[in-house]
Amino acid sequence: MRINKFLAMQGAASRRGADAIIAEGRVLINGKTAKAGDDVSESDAVTLDGKLLSHKVKYEYYLLNKPKGCVCTAHDEKTERPRKTVMDLLPANAGRVFPVGRLDYDTEGMLILTNDGDLSYRLTAPQSEIPKTYLVRVEGSVSPAELNRLRAGIEIEKGVVTKKCKISVVETDKSYTKLHIVLTEGKNREIRKMFEAIGRRVEFLKRIKIGELTLTGLDRGGVRKLTDEEVFYLKNL
Repeated sequence: MRINKFLAMQGAASRRGADAIIAEGRVLINGKTAKAGDDVSESDAVTLDGKLLSHKVKYEYYLLNKPKGCVCTAHDEKTERPRKTVMDLLPANAGRVFPVGRLDYDTEGMLILTNDGDLSYRLTAPQSEIPKTYLVRVEGSVSPAELNRLRAGIEIEKGVVTKKCKISVVETDKSYTKLHIVLTEGKNREIRKMFEAIGRRVEFLKRIKIGELTLTGLDRGGVRKLTDEEVFYLKNL
């Protein structure tokens, strides 16, 4: 098994994050500094920051209805005034898990946390094109022509164009428009930048579905374990 996959299975980081940890020289295999591409087996002693890692891993899967005003990280990088993190919302007996992807500080909604690196990779890898549905409220009305520009893909930064997406209007009047948007990619602050490109400001943003998995019955800030059926569904999206 590749060392980055092993670290992801341990909940140390995603596979990409594991590559960074390895590059920093924090991982040893049988006392020697690990390198990207190294393989490990159950007979190998692997340590991270001096701590011996077990080859036996129990996977945990949580579904969180993230509230506005917390960050999707284990530790807030702004150390002067640390903000609440999604880890603060997990039950005290939760194992070492990490968020699958990120939602902005001001964005609410569905977030999965797990130590299953393979599932995390599957749900976040661009080539997987997993559909994620968002409820969006923007200021003002949005014309059919503007919606078609967004659906077709729009430049949000110089040389950066979004993929085609599905958009449907939920409710509208002259002061606001509510929409459902289905994306199959996850660029940084993508939806906010999409509407900035047509001169609209996002007032509210919430992820409400991953595939067909919903937040039904889970209050804002609530968390629960995923069922075996839900885990199976996500692994087979």
